[in-house]
Amino acid sequence: MRNATFEKLRAEGLIADSSLRRVEDFGSRRLFSLFWELRLLLYLGVLLLTGGLGVLVYKNIDTIGHQAVLAFIALLTAGCFLYCLRKKAPFSWAQVKAPTPFFDYILLLGCLSLLIFLGYWQFEYGIFGDNYGLATFIPMVILFGAAYYFDHLGVLSLAITNLAAWAGIAITPLTILKSGNFGDSRLIYTGLLLGAVLLGAGRLTEQRGWKTHFGVTYTNFGLHLFFIAALAGLFTYDEVYFLWFLGLIAAAFYCYTRAMAGKSFYFVLVIILYAYVALCDVVVRILADMIRHDISPILLGLVYFIASAIGVAILLIRINRQLKNA
Repeated sequence: MRNATFEKLRAEGLIADSSLRRVEDFGSRRLFSLFWELRLLLYLGVLLLTGGLGVLVYKNIDTIGHQAVLAFIALLTAGCFLYCLRKKAPFSWAQVKAPTPFFDYILLLGCLSLLIFLGYWQFEYGIFGDNYGLATFIPMVILFGAAYYFDHLGVLSLAITNLAAWAGIAITPLTILKSGNFGDSRLIYTGLLLGAVLLGAGRLTEQRGWKTHFGVTYTNFGLHLFFIAALAGLFTYDEVYFLWFLGLIAAAFYCYTRAMAGKSFYFVLVIILYAYVALCDVVVRILADMIRHDISPILLGLVYFIASAIGVAILLIRINRQLKNA
């Protein structure tokens, strides 16, 4: 029908042959989706808005007043949550699509505003006193509830981050966090425990069917937190570093088998890189013990790093092909 219409217009002299060719060329081109670009711009807009509000408050706090700022943030938070409550789809343990194009971003804005409100309230008026664990526990519970109730991965990430902050502050003295002494044993063991809990939560989520798409987020946070803590233990405890290395490799092998079963190249990549860093640390320790007045261990180290880097690259390429062909 479209071609017949164009032919009729050309016969009547209302359209030229060159124009017809340009229209046909344009129609034959493939359309390019801007879905992810628009989502990225919307997320950046939410972050810029909350950041801009913070800068505005910081520069004008003497003229605006604390009560006015708190009232404005509270109204913004309440408005966002009221909108989400009115527009949300019925709750389901399966994945629920956003009811409106702006639903996810308004919910994220409401959660960020809530964190700003509680943090500002605590900083200015000290409503929780010196109980920093409670100051992070309350928003953590709210964020986890909002993540499951509204089915939002971004809010779940905020909740997991709050969980890590709550665990670190509640178990580790505040002076350690201020001094940056992350080699402290409490932080290391807290990271190991929390990482294992998040990995278990990801596994349980997928097995029980409780928002199965949340499992990737739990696993991602759990992997990084667990292996960073394990590497910190490997670097810190020189006397028993080989036991830490064996434990890290055993955990890496288990996670590797799970990642291969799930056909996730990203998780395989992360696990191999963490295991490679641990192996390099052990090799460097062994070569350092060999060095007396001989330069050969240094040459061995250079050869090892070049050969091992090439070997890891080849291994990752083969695994990627294997997962694609599976």
